[in-house]
Amino acid sequence: MKLTVAHSPDPDDAFMFYALTHGKIKSKYEIEETLSDIETLNKEAMNGRYHISAISYHALPYVIDKYDLMSVGSSVGDKYGPILISKKSLTNLEDKVIALPGELTTATLVFRIYSQGHKEVFVPFDQIMEKVINSEVDAGLLIHEGQLSYRNMGLKKIVDLGEWWYERYNLPLPLGGNIVHKSLKNERTSINNLLRESIKWGKAHPQEALNHAMKFGRDLNFEMNEKFVNMYVNDYTIKFQESLYNSLNILYKVAFEKSLIPSIPSIPEEILNE
Repeated sequence: MKLTVAHSPDPDDAFMFYALTHGKIKSKYEIEETLSDIETLNKEAMNGRYHISAISYHALPYVIDKYDLMSVGSSVGDKYGPILISKKSLTNLEDKVIALPGELTTATLVFRIYSQGHKEVFVPFDQIMEKVINSEVDAGLLIHEGQLSYRNMGLKKIVDLGEWWYERYNLPLPLGGNIVHKSLKNERTSINNLLRESIKWGKAHPQEALNHAMKFGRDLNFEMNEKFVNMYVNDYTIKFQESLYNSLNILYKVAFEKSLIPSIPSIPEEILNE
């Protein structure tokens, strides 16, 4: 049976999927891998394009009719997350032009909960720092490895949304997860276990998996790449924990009350036991 698997070309996803997509673990499936940026994956999931896909949690309400959330593979910030940066200190974001990394990214959703009255422009995530440095925007919201490299460019942190979320709710910040097409309902347990095995293989063979992930760590040396992978391939990635479940439900409740999402997706509690 062929499975189409899509994830972003970033160190954490590359690390997670490496063993699965490179024949390091046994599988009854034939794996066809696609790499694409997360905003593209969010939009393609609306059309049900792939059997398994990484998505932003912001996108889940828009694809829950076609996909089920997997219990494995979540990217969660534990007191850290997307970082708003600028060339200078900003105490008020009203009317400021903010570069955001994609309309359906969770970073954008959480920022809209954090701030109102700002102006938004959407910029590919790997061009946001450049826009800030060139003063084309007042500030930019960084995801992926930019969270580690912005200081090297002399930029200032305005807020870390993961820190802000933890201070507000005493919970980690859910950013992204993996989904499996509803047509594969009978294969869900097998697929969950396979991805979990892939992540555990990477943890057991860090040098090889990290060397692969390095190919996708723009401007990161090995040590910084390892740090980034460990930030987002953590205990929440391997098992869907209660604090993640609670935080995700709060995220959707708050976003829905602010009319930022069309509905609150139902996440069954059984996901905690998978």
